[in-house]
Amino acid sequence: MIDTSRLQAKAAALGIHLSGTELDLLDRYAGILVEYNQKVNLTAITDPEGIEDKHFIDSLVLANHPLVRGKMVDVGTGARFPGVVAKIYHPDLELTLMEPTGKRGEFLKYLCGQLDLTGVEFAKERGEEAARKQWREVFDLATARAVAALPALVEYCLPLVKVGGVFLAMKGPEGAQELTAARRAITLLGGGQGAVTRTLLPGGEHRTLLQIPKIAPTPAAYPRNGGKIAKKPL
Repeated sequence: MIDTSRLQAKAAALGIHLSGTELDLLDRYAGILVEYNQKVNLTAITDPEGIEDKHFIDSLVLANHPLVRGKMVDVGTGARFPGVVAKIYHPDLELTLMEPTGKRGEFLKYLCGQLDLTGVEFAKERGEEAARKQWREVFDLATARAVAALPALVEYCLPLVKVGGVFLAMKGPEGAQELTAARRAITLLGGGQGAVTRTLLPGGEHRTLLQIPKIAPTPAAYPRNGGKIAKKPL
């Protein structure tokens, strides 16, 4: 499906080293994604090089981050980038895939079964609802891609992260500006000073990875319900 040699070279140029097993799993992932996408709308990107650059390399940049370890939750990205890619890259990762949409959730279960990935939990939940249940402040790491603007996104994700953990938000070229806009929300929710890492993808697109540490418990009043978060971000 994809050109694994090309993908390996692109990853190596960013300091990411892929084994033969990892390349095989990513190739199978791409094939399953394209096939399943014919019946459930998961992604508009289905050409091999687009999948390599905009899905796999993008996700591998996060997976290669030194804080990607332990118990991780991937919040609300239906075709499961970056979570499943991170699990392929780090087989010992304890991964929870949090997706409220039933059809996308079924895809995730099918995908992980086909790839023989173990140690994966599936939560049919919205982040803000999950954080009021057994998932509150239990994860070492939360991540999300293409879910919401950062002032809202931190309220979905930071309450899931335990003190001492981190939220890694995948953003486009305006990520640093979003971090500035979200400072009040981050502080209210128990987050600390954020850090910015910029990457240029092989296709020429700019990506920003925002690292937001959890330094204090999230107050009991948060997260609010989804409607309030969307209409009036902190």
